[in-house]
Amino acid sequence: MTDFIFLLVTGIIAWHGLTFRDEEGESEVGHLLFGAIALLFFFRVLLVDILELV
Repeated sequence: MTDFIFLLVTGIIAWHGLTFRDEEGESEVGHLLFGAIALLFFFRVLLVDILELV
């Protein structure tokens, strides 16, 4: 159950971080960085803990 909650939270963080734009329509480095890190953790938990592929 905690793995699914973790996936939900990291998925939301990754989505927000990677799609965020400021008032001028530009991406911010901080949002992209933390979004990419959250995406890595998302796929790690999905593939290793839930699907047990690795």
